[in-house]
Amino acid sequence: MKREPSTWTPSPRPDGPGQPEPPAQLRRIFGLFRPYRGRLAVVGLLVGASSLVSVASPFMLREVLDTAIPQGRTGLLSLLALGMILTAVVNSVFGVLQTLISTTVGQRVMHDLRTGVYTQLQRMPLAFFTRTRTGEVQSRIANDIGGMQATVTSTATSLVSNFTAVVASVVAMLALDWRLTAVSMILLPLFVWISRRVGRERKKITTDRQRQMATMAATVTESLSVSGILLGRTMGRADSLTTSFSNESERLVDLEVRSNMAGRWRMSTIGIVMAAMPAVIYWAAGIALHASGSAVSIGTLVAFVSLQQGLFRPAVSLLSTGVQMQTSLALFQRIFEYLDLPVTITESRRPVKLGKVRGEVRFEGVDFSYDDKDAQTLKGIDLTVPAGGSLAVVGPTGSGKSTLSYLVPRLYDVTGGRVLLDGVDVRELEFDTLARAVGVVSQETYLFHASVAENLRFAKPEATDEEIRTAARAAQIHDHIASLPDGYDTLVGERGYRFSGGEKQRLAIARTILRDPPVLILDEATSALDTRTEHAVQQAIDALSQGRTTITIAHRLSTVRDADQIVVLDAGRIAERGTHDELLRQDGRYAALVRRDSRPAGAGAPASEGVGARDGDSISGDDVTPAEDLAPVAP
Repeated sequence: MKREPSTWTPSPRPDGPGQPEPPAQLRRIFGLFRPYRGRLAVVGLLVGASSLVSVASPFMLREVLDTAIPQGRTGLLSLLALGMILTAVVNSVFGVLQTLISTTVGQRVMHDLRTGVYTQLQRMPLAFFTRTRTGEVQSRIANDIGGMQATVTSTATSLVSNFTAVVASVVAMLALDWRLTAVSMILLPLFVWISRRVGRERKKITTDRQRQMATMAATVTESLSVSGILLGRTMGRADSLTTSFSNESERLVDLEVRSNMAGRWRMSTIGIVMAAMPAVIYWAAGIALHASGSAVSIGTLVAFVSLQQGLFRPAVSLLSTGVQMQTSLALFQRIFEYLDLPVTITESRRPVKLGKVRGEVRFEGVDFSYDDKDAQTLKGIDLTVPAGGSLAVVGPTGSGKSTLSYLVPRLYDVTGGRVLLDGVDVRELEFDTLARAVGVVSQETYLFHASVAENLRFAKPEATDEEIRTAARAAQIHDHIASLPDGYDTLVGERGYRFSGGEKQRLAIARTILRDPPVLILDEATSALDTRTEHAVQQAIDALSQGRTTITIAHRLSTVRDADQIVVLDAGRIAERGTHDELLRQDGRYAALVRRDSRPAGAGAPASEGVGARDGDSISGDDVTPAEDLAPVAP
């Protein structure tokens, strides 16, 4: 198995030590809205105007009950009634505009979050993806950001509008009667305390729920892929996988119920109390009249109750928004965990751009280890591959062959020494320059669920149809594609499962030919193929390698005998180097491998006991093909 550097470790739980305090999190969340503060200011103006218009209705109602109706002033009554109708119309118009602007802002914030997380993940090292389940990554983007939709699209407007409405209503209530206002506000501290407790409870449950959703997404991604279905059915595990998924779903059901019911009774208590407040107001007004003889007019009393009832909706909404924000902190924290992941492979502040790349690759005193606690995977590697030359790297499993090749395109960075391309440290090169200069064809070919043409154009989006066909001919796959009913428009299926291993490998070679890199890395490109298919693919590789600097990582010695230079790695060090003939004359490790592979099946020691094989030789685990797959080569 391949080992990966431990440059990434899972972030602590959102409630664990080392996490930002809620105020810091809130400042960061509000910072997401900063680019849209102009639009939010417009929303604020609309909210303020709407609140002022809303509180006018109770005062007009008081005039209707205390003046217009008792005095029979029909003209005034008509004006007041018309004013109340216009108030409702204006509020509705303002509400639609608020919703439009706030929803647009919220969706832009979600777009920024999705794009930010995706961009950050594109910059992460391979170690992150080898240690993180694909479903977990997908869940962060889909479920976590999707779960924040209500918060980011409505919270800002809700906070402003409800707070403004509450303040305006309280001011108007004080203007009507301060004593009744005091009675209405006496339980407010209790309500705030209850809502904060409910929010903390829901935040914890939300963290567990999102983690469970990520686990389910990972299970679905792995078990319902083409590979997962094949493995499950051939191993007879379909029923057990279904049972496992059912158990995961049951746990999610429990968390969803707990999330929805958390604090429900306490919040319902608030609703009951707020709904009962009109009765309390009438009671308080009656007691005040009996005790002091100072009567509150019917108009004032009805207008006050109307305001108090109008206060109920924004007050409860404000408390609920507070609960929702505390709940959303768990979601934001999970997103911030990804946004804060350290990026270990970065572009130089002043990156070097190369015009025409000749292709000379040089390793100078290269050391590499996957993390500080592990033994070095590569030690003191000094190699030079001239422009247009070829280097083959062989050795037992775990000797560091693939790791060595991954240092050239900066899939990993050296921990000591330098890797140079045309005399420039690859760490100083511009990313685009390095990507154009180095092409990689690996043992595991990845194809998108798209047409053949779209898969090939991934290497060169502007490629013409003729360029695609030329590349396919060079890779010896054009005739097969042309024989398909849909030709180059044929869908390859998920991960290319509609094509054989050799066909997929030749598609990958065609893709690389289309990109035309001056440096080519061939990492076990034919090790998983049968001899006949390997011969066809090797012909395509030979065409691809013409005029390029080529570094070949191989177990099958048949693919490397014509290389300009062959290096034998053992335990991360160069054990031997030379041409095929020179290494045979040295009669060392390479010659022993050749002799072993030349023996007829069943003669002598088993392949696994040949020179270079070691017990537990997965020191770095960077290769997966066993030594017995080495193809025989005659001396």
